[in-house]
Amino acid sequence: MNSREEHLDNLTEIRSLMERSSRFISLSGASGISAGIVAILGAVAVSIYHGTSIISTAWERNYESGARMNSDTLTFYIIIALLVLGIAIALSVFFTMRKAKKNNLPVWDGVAKRLITSLLVPLTTGGIFCIILLLNGITSLVAPSMLIFYGLALINASKFAIGDAEILGGAEILLGLTAMFFDGYGMLFWTLGFGVFHIIYGVYMYLKYER
Repeated sequence: MNSREEHLDNLTEIRSLMERSSRFISLSGASGISAGIVAILGAVAVSIYHGTSIISTAWERNYESGARMNSDTLTFYIIIALLVLGIAIALSVFFTMRKAKKNNLPVWDGVAKRLITSLLVPLTTGGIFCIILLLNGITSLVAPSMLIFYGLALINASKFAIGDAEILGGAEILLGLTAMFFDGYGMLFWTLGFGVFHIIYGVYMYLKYER
């Protein structure tokens, strides 16, 4: 190997080290897969509550026609949403910490804090926005809005994470915008975005970074 090739190899290694020091370790593929499974289970729970299938539009069209959501249904939605979010986060933290320990990498540092902040600002804003929509009976825009704000959060945080979160974020935004044109299919699009897309992304992450 000549001197020029050695210098190029050294520069490549230095660049890789600098990138890793300024960006958070990628979430494991298992994190995405587990989050997707939890989301699908949440959608199934909502469908069972209404006595319909995930692709059924009967109960959604009832609300979109102007009927206000009663307090019991609203409470059930909030509980399911919090459970899905809590379990998905817990599993993501578990798999990420396991991966970090395996690779002798830090989990909680300055980069991780900036990553969380980048995620929380759009997610918190979107969560409040969706609650306002529910309280005003505008249920047809809740699922699309959740997908759009989640996609924005992923793109906003992607600059602090090693991986391709911006790809998933862009897909979520496009799906959310598409869902706005199909009244009554909110749960179906929600399941695709938070369930199926997460599983596909998790498998992609595993094949690209972990295999």
